[in-house]
Amino acid sequence: METTERLSSNQPQVQSASDIIDNSPISRFQVRTFVLCGMVLFADGFDAQTIGFLAPSIADSTNIPIDTFGPIFSASLFGLMIAAMLAGPVADRWGRRWPIIFSTITLAVFSILTAQATSFNQLLIYRFLTGLGLGGALPNVVALSSEYTPKRMMAVLVAVLFCGLPLGGFICGMLSSAMLPVWGWESVFYVGGILPFVLSILLILLLPESVLFLSQRESDPRKIAKLLIPIAPELAAGRDDISFPAPAAKHKGVSVKFLFTEGRAAGTILLWIPNFMNLLLMYVILNWLPALLRAAGMSVSDGVTATSFFSLGGILGTFCEGFLIKFGGSYRILSVEFGLCGLLIAAIAMTADSWTLVVILAFMLGFLVIGAQAGLNVLAAQFYPTFIRSTGIGWALGMGRIGSIIGPLLAGMLLSRDWQPWQVLLAGAAPALLALVSILFGRWTPGGETPYSSASR
Repeated sequence: METTERLSSNQPQVQSASDIIDNSPISRFQVRTFVLCGMVLFADGFDAQTIGFLAPSIADSTNIPIDTFGPIFSASLFGLMIAAMLAGPVADRWGRRWPIIFSTITLAVFSILTAQATSFNQLLIYRFLTGLGLGGALPNVVALSSEYTPKRMMAVLVAVLFCGLPLGGFICGMLSSAMLPVWGWESVFYVGGILPFVLSILLILLLPESVLFLSQRESDPRKIAKLLIPIAPELAAGRDDISFPAPAAKHKGVSVKFLFTEGRAAGTILLWIPNFMNLLLMYVILNWLPALLRAAGMSVSDGVTATSFFSLGGILGTFCEGFLIKFGGSYRILSVEFGLCGLLIAAIAMTADSWTLVVILAFMLGFLVIGAQAGLNVLAAQFYPTFIRSTGIGWALGMGRIGSIIGPLLAGMLLSRDWQPWQVLLAGAAPALLALVSILFGRWTPGGETPYSSASR
């Protein structure tokens, strides 16, 4: 029944917020929310990759040996993992808006402090604290944006939103190449801190709370209606006659346990495994590719440019991922992506002395690896219901961050044991193939719903 017909009734009309969003066209209010969330991801992508781009220059100016940077690379990822796992349950209890704002401010403060670091310990501490900002924002941005997205468009819009991450990395790489010779590595961290500081002011002024979260928390119906009217303006005329369904029964206890109840256990594990493997692979490439290419005889600028093309491929990959999943299905698309990842990693390892081939392969690999990560995040947003969505996304990303911590440390350990750069890159094919195996299991796992089955939400 159409909204106008419902409003003409003499009885108060009971409508769910999700139905109103699903049945309405995308509004400017929603677009503004998506843009703000995308800007947060851009700032995250920028700051996440600064240390990888700038490590050789930092090592030269501070006399910190480059082969000791493994813990520094992993420090921000460790902070990101902790924050993602903690911020999800917090947001599922108290809301998405303020965790996003506080995380963005944290990111700004400690990025600026990193520019003033002069020792190994200072870099280690500041990168860990920067990671807390990165990790606190990401799962809540995904949850908030998905809760303002019609179901028919969720795969596409949430994946497109993730263009902000590789775009931030790409811009970081380009700025690093231009700013390093003129103002030094510190200038890039200052830019990476000023950007989220300005953004946090915009978030305070413009970012709304999730209307689906409020509708499940026994909030004032007038507050819910106020958020929905920009999406469905026809509600304004009958605002006093609108009521909303009673909130679902509260799920008591620690929210993490609900990731394994009601048939979600298999799906949860099968989201964690490819997240772990893919982020391990991604951060080995992002953090170590410039140093590995330098060891193979290329310049620092060549390494930064190659890594930037990895991010550029990721921009295209994330933009396309939602469309690919919508029309090809998550199982088929992710299986192909992880299979091709293994082949391309082997190819880039064997051609590390050819600048042209490295750039082309880095671009293609970015399309697959970063695109697949966007796809996994879309599946998490679709798979978990509103009351545990931030927790589900946060813990999937948190488990992935364990891989992103282990990856750079493992690469550094292998280099310290006299592995050649091409051997380290070649070893990256293993996690891609293990992610592929988990996706294959996800199609036929009995005893519960999984994100890769046709029954998935």
